[in-house]
Order: sequence, then C-alpha cells, then structure tokens
Amino acid sequence: MINKRLLIKNLLAHNDENSFYDKKRKIDITHKEGKAKFLKHICALSNSNPKNNAYIVIGVEDEDNKIIGVNFFDDSKIQNLINAYLSNPPIVQYENIPFPHLPDNKVVGLVTIRAINEITSLRKNIWKYYGGSVFFRDGSMSMPKVFDIEIKDVNSKIVSEIESHAQNNIQYTLDGVFDFLNERKDFNPQYKVFKEYFVLCWSGHEKTVKNKIYYSRVDIELINEQVRLFFSTLDEVSITFNDNSFQIIEYVSLGLQNSFKYYELEKTIIHFEDNAQYNIETKLLFKPPQFDKKVLHHIYNSNNTLLEKLKKGLSLNKNEMIDLRNLPATYLICYLNLFHEAIDKLNEAKPYLKNYSQTIYNSYQEVTRILRKVKYS
Repeated sequence: MINKRLLIKNLLAHNDENSFYDKKRKIDITHKEGKAKFLKHICALSNSNPKNNAYIVIGVEDEDNKIIGVNFFDDSKIQNLINAYLSNPPIVQYENIPFPHLPDNKVVGLVTIRAINEITSLRKNIWKYYGGSVFFRDGSMSMPKVFDIEIKDVNSKIVSEIESHAQNNIQYTLDGVFDFLNERKDFNPQYKVFKEYFVLCWSGHEKTVKNKIYYSRVDIELINEQVRLFFSTLDEVSITFNDNSFQIIEYVSLGLQNSFKYYELEKTIIHFEDNAQYNIETKLLFKPPQFDKKVLHHIYNSNNTLLEKLKKGLSLNKNEMIDLRNLPATYLICYLNLFHEAIDKLNEAKPYLKNYSQTIYNSYQEVTRILRKVKYS
C-alpha cells in the first residue's frame, strides 16, 4: 500500500513538472475558467501516460516546492465532472493528504489519474476550449495536439520506481497512529484495525441527542495511506462501524429567521476487503428544504440590499451583521427553492465575504461544497 505523503515527497523531489505530474498552488473548479484548465490538465496527463498513473499535487509553491497546503476538499463527485466533460475519461481520484507542519484545516491535494488506454478528449465546449480538443503534455505544459500519432509509453518505469519507494511499512503506520492520538487528544481520538491490515483513526466532539450520538469537529484518517478521509469544523456527523466497514452520515444545519434544522447531506461507507483492498461508497441523501415563496422573496431582496452595502463599503447595523452571517445559507435556500439568480448573487458575494470575515467566508465555502455535491450527483 502506498503512503501518499511519501509519494508526494518523491514526486516533488523531481522538482520540475514533467509529462507524468503537475503541481499547482491551488485549483478552483467552481468557475468555468478554473474547471476548464483542470479538465485540460487531466486530459493531457491521461493521454501522455497510457500505461501508468499520473499525478497533480495541489498546495505547493511552484518556484521552491514549499508545501503551503489548501483547504480540505471532499468532492467525492469529481469523477462525475470528469465523465460529463471528457470522452474516454480516465479514472480520477482526489485525496487529502495531511502534513505535520500544516494547520488542521490545511492538507495537500493529490489527484491520481489512471488512463484507460484510449485517447481522451473534451466532450463539449468549455470556456475557450472547443469540444473535440485533445491535449498532451509537452514537458511541463499541457498543449493541444493532433492525435493521429501513436501514443508512446515513456513514463511507466520511472513512475513505478517512485511509487515503489513510497510503500508503507509498520513504522510509518505506528507513527501515524501515535501522532493522530497526540494531536487530537482534546477531541476523543479513537482507532480501529480492520481486516488485520487497515488502521482507521477518527476524533470529534461527542454529544448525545435523543439517545443518538453525534460528533462535531470530526477528523477521519486512513493511517496506512496517510489520507484524510473527512474533516469538518461545521457539520454534525453520526458514525457507525462493524468489522468490515465504517460509515458516516453528514448533516448540515439550514433554516431561516433563527429557526434551523439539521438535514442529512451524504452517507459515506468505507468497505474493507479481505484482499487488502478497500473502496469508498458515497450516496447523496440531501432533500432540499422547501419554504414559503413570499417569505423567501422578502429574504432574497434583503440579501441583495445587504450585498450592495458590502460592495459600497457601507457600515452595517447589528441586525444586518446577523443577516450577513446567514447570507450564504439563505442564498442557498433561495436557489434550492428555484430562485435561480441566487447562485449568481452568491458567487458575486464571494470576495466581499472573504474580506469581511473569515467565519462568514467559511460559511460560504460550506454552502459551495453542498452545491457541488448536489450538482454532480
């Protein structure tokens, strides 16, 4: 089993990007330009590596390889995005890899691309790229090319060597467990061994509601691979497990006018197999809450007025500051209740919320995460 933290270090040791891996400071697939560029790199790396995995490392400075990290990104539906825009799509996996020197809310993103030995191309137009376009890696660049040429396997040997040098061992596993228990000692850390092979650690603030246990500030890591499977400072989570699987159900708090309710968002089950393999199954459970349209119309207009005040740099009174904290969630509710323009207003508000308050910006990020899950399910 590959220790993904070691794998990232080995990839970065090559320093310069090349035809089998790329590195990014960050990616943004919430807008068309960022989505298009991400798809271009996936396409190019897949076509240039027909026989081996290719990688994108996210959260690294380009010039000196300094690991700065990015926010935890739990978009389990990223394969749906790939399938929607690419013909002959590769198998793509996004994983969050914790590093000891990074803050709790930062990880390094690792995108693994496994080609299917067919030419990958854009299925349809996106941003300035045309449907039918094909990309290959030319050194560290993803370039459009004609593809009436033989696809050559030039990277299998070197990628195989990099992966073999990143194999996990018992010392890395034990160190990982002890590190997790020490770092999460204030959040009731626990661990369990599955199938005598996999070690899963989790932690969180525990509370009981109507005889059912929920957790907040949850962190879940598969120690064998040094992969963070789940992290949230906002959501409530229920956890159940047996000898073969580990299940979480994630809840989100939504409501209007100080009346909030928890709604099921997504169920994730990690299945552990006897052959030292595991797979992760996710199912969206979210059912959008419905509210009175007249009430929503009033709130929607109030949000728009509040956004205009932010854009003009005007001061807010006490009630407006309370409304501002709820602005991302109420725009989300409006959108889910068929106020289609609410999503544009939410995107418009992003830079102003980010500059105004980190707490409010965290709420914005939570809302966009819910939208991603709903959109690609």
